[in-house]
Amino acid sequence: MEIPLPHYLSATLDRVREDTSGAVADYIPELAAADPDPLAVALCTATGHVYSAGDDGVEFSIQSIAKPFAYAVALQEVGVEKVLATVGMEPSGEAFNELSLDGGTHRPVNPMINAGAIAVSQLINGEDSTVDDRVELLRHYFSRLAGRDLRIDERVTGSELATADRNLALAHMLRSYGIIADTAEDAVAGYVRECSMLVTVKDLAVMGATLALGGRQPVTGDQVLDPRVCRQVQSVMASAGMYDGAGKWMAGVGIPAKSGVAGGLLGTLPGQLGIATFSPRLDGSGNSVRGAEVFRILSDDMGLHLMSALPSRGSAVRSIRSRGLATVIRLQGGLGFTGAEDFLSTVAAHELTTTRVVVDMRRVNDTNSFGRAMVLEGLRRIREDGHRVAVIDPDGLLGDRRLDDGTQVETSEDA
Repeated sequence: MEIPLPHYLSATLDRVREDTSGAVADYIPELAAADPDPLAVALCTATGHVYSAGDDGVEFSIQSIAKPFAYAVALQEVGVEKVLATVGMEPSGEAFNELSLDGGTHRPVNPMINAGAIAVSQLINGEDSTVDDRVELLRHYFSRLAGRDLRIDERVTGSELATADRNLALAHMLRSYGIIADTAEDAVAGYVRECSMLVTVKDLAVMGATLALGGRQPVTGDQVLDPRVCRQVQSVMASAGMYDGAGKWMAGVGIPAKSGVAGGLLGTLPGQLGIATFSPRLDGSGNSVRGAEVFRILSDDMGLHLMSALPSRGSAVRSIRSRGLATVIRLQGGLGFTGAEDFLSTVAAHELTTTRVVVDMRRVNDTNSFGRAMVLEGLRRIREDGHRVAVIDPDGLLGDRRLDDGTQVETSEDA
């Protein structure tokens, strides 16, 4: 059985494809010359399945999406107390590059604004570290998070450094208050290089899923970060990741997120998945126009809002057993996106050899519209593969069981 999620993601991209509003970042020459048209989306689940659509192989610089991951590395390497002594964790209510610090402590308000990110970078590998050694440690961590060896685009680095006056001003201000010990030039050089790391949407989705899963990389199984580090990072992302628009984003989309001016957008749903989009045209706040809209669609369609997502504990597939001419698939728990994806991927990996397939939903306690649609689409595809399908659904959780071809799935009392 072919899993329908890539088709759904492609259809979602088609819904936003014609929107050409916004513009590429023009204050960095290398980004100003970028192709504005690529469009991509990727999801990575807790089981390590990666689904993507569009221009998912195109590499782009990670830019400010590096901030939550560098923050995680700092927390991992030097501990929470030292990091909190250097940078706060409250929403700023200001632009990401504002020339301001906390009035009382002179610390940057949070690690998601430029001043905070520059200060956080200086904690990594010690104050006496060279720029190259500090950036290499970050590249090593980022590569483990992505599950592949990432590289730095030196052209982007050079382009950003040539126009880094504002970041240099931030670094001089941080240095004047003793927040950083390095020279302003070296502090900015290290920060810019980490922002020039090249990724794809699939890389970002896997990196986000690693945060969502308490530091366990779902594809490689590598425990990259401590669970408490991931909790801290996602908490700050939820309150400050989208800068002065974070409150509106969390109320409307409900997914902790971080954007980058190359057009990337990262989201995490704790315990469930990582999400990423790529589309270079930005709105006035520096966020991807089409990427943000894709997030809104996925949140609404799939029930991903953090305050309304169905709980998911363990596998949605309790068992798959063959009895005579029938295979019985017993489901359990909540059937939102995570549960439905678990059902689809488990069945796709299982060789169905019987004439009849029965899906038993008596242990399912809740569903949403996306979960119902995905289960029904899975049943349709099982039937297309030559099997008779039926459900045991005494509570009517699948609704009228109508498939896309207009037919209905039959009911069964056999278990």
